[in-house]
Amino acid sequence: MAKVYATGKRKSAIAKVWLESGSGEMKINGVTLDEWLGGRETLKMKVRLPLDIAKQLESVNIVASTLGGGISAQADALKHGITKALVKYEPSFRTLLKPEGLLTRDSRVVERKKYGKKKARRSPQFSKR
Repeated sequence: MAKVYATGKRKSAIAKVWLESGSGEMKINGVTLDEWLGGRETLKMKVRLPLDIAKQLESVNIVASTLGGGISAQADALKHGITKALVKYEPSFRTLLKPEGLLTRDSRVVERKKYGKKKARRSPQFSKR
């Protein structure tokens, strides 16, 4: 089957994902998943989750590039992109991935700072005298 493209997002991170049938190789920003995430096993599990659920860990190749945000947000964006690509690749995977909440984009972003406050909600310390 042909290459499938999908975009995943989380906070300010974006992941561009190309998926095709193959042997299970995964390249992110030109390096393997283990090199890219180092020793962060929980993030590796998070990225592999959609492939585990669809049982495609050994049958699709993934080439992805991530930009923006931090490493955790990029991993979440990659997970979202892989999920969308899997659904485009094989529409029957939607019934497996949708109940897990993987197709929904996590829209939570940092709240803006307000004037008169130290952060978004933190007030300056009150002094009675």
